[in-house]
Amino acid sequence: MVNVVESDQLRWIVLLPLLAAAYHGVMLGIVRRPTPRWLIVGLSCGSVLTSFMLSCLAFWELIQLPAESNLLLDDVYTWIGSGLGAENLTAELALAFDPLAAVMCLVVTGVGSLIHVYSVGYMEGDQRDDCGFQRFFCYLNLFTFSMLVLVLGDSLVLMFLGWEGVGLCSYLLIGFWYMDSHNAYCGSKAFIVNRVGDLGFLVGLFVLFGALSEAGTPVVAFRDIAAEFGGIVDATVRLPFLGEARVVTVAALCFFLGAVGKSAQLPLHVWLPDAMAGPTPVSALIHAATMVTAGVYMVCRMSFLYAASPEASAVVAWTGALTALFGATLAIVQTDVKKVLAYSTVSQLGYMFLAAGCGGFSAALFHLGTHAFFKALLFLGAGSVILALHHEQDTEKMGGLRRLLPVTHWLFLVGVLAIGGVPPLAGFFSKDEILVAAYVSEVPGHAWLYRIGLVTAGLTAFYMWRLQCRMFYGRSRVEPGLRERVEEPDGWMSNPLWILASLAALAGFVGLPQAWGDVLTVSDSNSLANFVSPVLAAGGSHAVENGTEYGVALRSLAASLAGFGLAHFFYLRRPELPGKLRKALPSVHRLLVHKYYVDELYDAVLVRPLVALSERVLYRGVDAKLIDGLGVEGTARAVRALAAHGLKYAQTGFSQSYVFLMLLGALAVVGYLVR
Repeated sequence: MVNVVESDQLRWIVLLPLLAAAYHGVMLGIVRRPTPRWLIVGLSCGSVLTSFMLSCLAFWELIQLPAESNLLLDDVYTWIGSGLGAENLTAELALAFDPLAAVMCLVVTGVGSLIHVYSVGYMEGDQRDDCGFQRFFCYLNLFTFSMLVLVLGDSLVLMFLGWEGVGLCSYLLIGFWYMDSHNAYCGSKAFIVNRVGDLGFLVGLFVLFGALSEAGTPVVAFRDIAAEFGGIVDATVRLPFLGEARVVTVAALCFFLGAVGKSAQLPLHVWLPDAMAGPTPVSALIHAATMVTAGVYMVCRMSFLYAASPEASAVVAWTGALTALFGATLAIVQTDVKKVLAYSTVSQLGYMFLAAGCGGFSAALFHLGTHAFFKALLFLGAGSVILALHHEQDTEKMGGLRRLLPVTHWLFLVGVLAIGGVPPLAGFFSKDEILVAAYVSEVPGHAWLYRIGLVTAGLTAFYMWRLQCRMFYGRSRVEPGLRERVEEPDGWMSNPLWILASLAALAGFVGLPQAWGDVLTVSDSNSLANFVSPVLAAGGSHAVENGTEYGVALRSLAASLAGFGLAHFFYLRRPELPGKLRKALPSVHRLLVHKYYVDELYDAVLVRPLVALSERVLYRGVDAKLIDGLGVEGTARAVRALAAHGLKYAQTGFSQSYVFLMLLGALAVVGYLVR
């Protein structure tokens, strides 16, 4: 039983970014008068920074509570109320701050505030839109508000509200430079693909709520669902063409479909690389701190559901493992710096789902946090390079930037080493936790899951060191006229990089084992796992010897060092080898460059048939001919024909004709009355 402590400060964590976004929206859409930049910056950055400080205060209050009290609750008002008696449904607009929400909230507001500050310098010189600066921060604040609703929402209904909010804001931010049709297309693509996953989320919500209602407990709050969950564990539902299936498995798979769309897993990953069309701070916010981590958070929040369904957990684990390998293989051939980081995000999210599917929910959350730090550092560092090169993103036109951008080089290097798994940086510890969870799990084929994770670790180190070499080392390929104008970013952009580099270097130490006995338990072997364990299912609690954990860590480190060494040999010692390899294996290179032809497959199977159906059948046949031709214009033609060829003869203009018709009408009335 969870002991709840009331707190009315949680609402301000959520409301402050919303109020800032509302102010910007009113000034842009209603008042339509320019706002001083200092006020825009103060409201936008100040609101998120204040939310971060309030999150820290709530975190401090949470850890001071007794062990049996692990939830702060801000119950604002009853949002939805319907039904009678035992079948009454009540959904409160309530915000909950437990250990899981605390970690996410600190990441969202902390990293989000750094990205807001960085954006001031990045968007300062943007002249594409007169009100673009304020519009950008309006969307950014709205994005932060939506993610906080998703994280702090106390029920599935409120989580779905935030879930849809981040989807809308991603559309607005990815297509921010909408004057370019490609950017608008990328925003639409992200929005449409996410709708597929959102449908799965909704179906899962309805299935779970329906089962709880049949059991006499129609609840939607997470702690209430967990409390009543035992009553529906063995319940079944009949599926068309599939027969009987357990409700928990169906609901878990439907929720996971929502996570697949939001967190860009196979096969709904296609939107995330195109999300690079927006400004670089948007890419950092989406990839590091907010939208794409929502799916992982949702699976961890519903851990009791997945722990009760081994079948769904296996699907989660294998989808994550295959996505991790898939994204890593595509990143090794990309030349656009942001595309490399985009496929890296796809791969790292796969790592998180691999851990969650193996029962290592705390390991997934651990990697979510460390990934937020080093991926934000990498994206913002790449943004500094892109801005210094006047919006050049192609690594073919970089090289040798270590001499021109020494500070950015060292900060970016920290991110590369962290994601590559070099100790003692953060990525080493969190990846080790994931690989240990896969190694000791009971998921079918767990040995192959572990091997895939190990290979992916080596590929990650390879493509990240390849990116580092192509950007900062070797011969300079920067245009001579541009080389003299390259300079380090200002304080608005560089200061957040220093903070993120520090976090990427030190955050892994929260994963150090607390005891060095002969046997450790994966789910409670470190401080972070101990902190979040009260709100996570115990499905991943497997005993593992110290020697086994050290062995997993050493093999992971060996794979990473092999990846770094191979990339160093290919791109610094023998830079001609990649070209020779491409010529020797043209079909493999073409397959990777075309991203396994997944986009082309979608285009052939879904996009073109739907466009043809829309254009030839729905537009030309139904809309143009049936609705417009027969319905609208047909009605007009019928009226026109009746008036033109029938009633017009009754209007002759001669008074004697009208008198004659009046007499005929009078005689007809008299005759009718006589009869």
